[in-house]
Amino acid sequence: MTTTTDRTGTDDTAADGAAAHRSRPAAPTAPADYAALREHFAPVLAEIAADGPVRDRERRLPHAEVRALADAGFTAVTVPITLGGHGAGIETFFRLLIDLGEADSNLPQLLRAHFSHVEELLLGEDGPDTERRLEAIAAGAVFGNASHERSTATVGDLVTTVLPDGDGFRLDGEKHYSTGSLFADWIDVSARTEDGGSARVTVPSDAPGVTLRDDWDGFGQILTGSGSTLFEAVHVPAEQVRVRPQGGEGAPTTQTSFLQLVLLSSLVGVGRAALRDAVGFVRSRTRVYSQGSGATVAQDPLVQQVIGRLSARVAAAEDAVLAAARSLEVARSATGPDREALIDAAELRTIQAQLTAVPDVLSVTTELFEVGGASATSTSRALDRHWRNARTLSSHNPVIYQERAIGDRLLNGTGLLYFWSTGETPKSSATSAGS
Repeated sequence: MTTTTDRTGTDDTAADGAAAHRSRPAAPTAPADYAALREHFAPVLAEIAADGPVRDRERRLPHAEVRALADAGFTAVTVPITLGGHGAGIETFFRLLIDLGEADSNLPQLLRAHFSHVEELLLGEDGPDTERRLEAIAAGAVFGNASHERSTATVGDLVTTVLPDGDGFRLDGEKHYSTGSLFADWIDVSARTEDGGSARVTVPSDAPGVTLRDDWDGFGQILTGSGSTLFEAVHVPAEQVRVRPQGGEGAPTTQTSFLQLVLLSSLVGVGRAALRDAVGFVRSRTRVYSQGSGATVAQDPLVQQVIGRLSARVAAAEDAVLAAARSLEVARSATGPDREALIDAAELRTIQAQLTAVPDVLSVTTELFEVGGASATSTSRALDRHWRNARTLSSHNPVIYQERAIGDRLLNGTGLLYFWSTGETPKSSATSAGS
């Protein structure tokens, strides 16, 4: 199913205006710990989880669910308390993200660009624009993403351009996998500048010339709105264009670890949900097999063994992700001469967590079907969504390349890669590689 939305008519205060009508509970006066925040968000998470199978079966995009999270303050959970957020630390944030992933794994992924934008603001230099954006986020504004292209550009290059135009700039191009933009007030766009450099451009999602398409056709994570976005002569004020320094790509940064951990938190959430649903399925069964060893399925030692094995794999995946989150928290707050080494350690730990969580959760979402017969494959139960979602999440930043990167680093001291992009290999390079 493909739908096209052409949203027009707004100005630079769209985020503030979009959030102005929303009523939210008053922000706390001191940072809450995980337990308190989990209790605070429990009602909205429960509502999201209740309709998860139906949303997946009907492919109903979670617009209302995203808005409910924003209204509850979840999308501002790491924003400082002084600016209207909850001031949560990184480990607490990722624990909550795992909880959200258990309720519906689509939601952490579709908010990945939003939380990354918040993280960039938190780690950047203080200034009036940074404070204004964080306050808008605390009021409910949501940011989306438009960076990936399916163009003939080479790896690391872009076809989308942002060029001087009158008193501002003009944005033109087409993006794919614009995850989260269908639900967003603002979109962060990667573009090429006039001199061949790169820039981050922020535009209102309903600005004239912006067309959002619901054309994501993956078999999993089908509710993330990861479709394409078209930008046609979009006017951009100068203050919304942030030119990136030449050669800045690939420099050590905590952002790659952060972005990967958002995906891994979603993945662990899938594992938790699969285990939850497997337990619920077994407890509800009254029919047993002639080959079974218990009066009920729940009393069958073989089924109990499967459930125990699944629980251990989910726990291992979660522990690996949270250990990486703690390493990231140390690195992001470091300011001394050992900062780069701490960033590298966090990146390494995150990649190792990926190599642990992916096989563990994929096995959980496959082996859960061992606890029942053909009835477990009923579409009404939607247990297949767990494998589809896990497989799709696991395909990001493919494991085979990450395994090689760690091996090369340990054996040869090669640095880790802090810049991910796709594109076509120049013909000359391809010819040389094949000769």
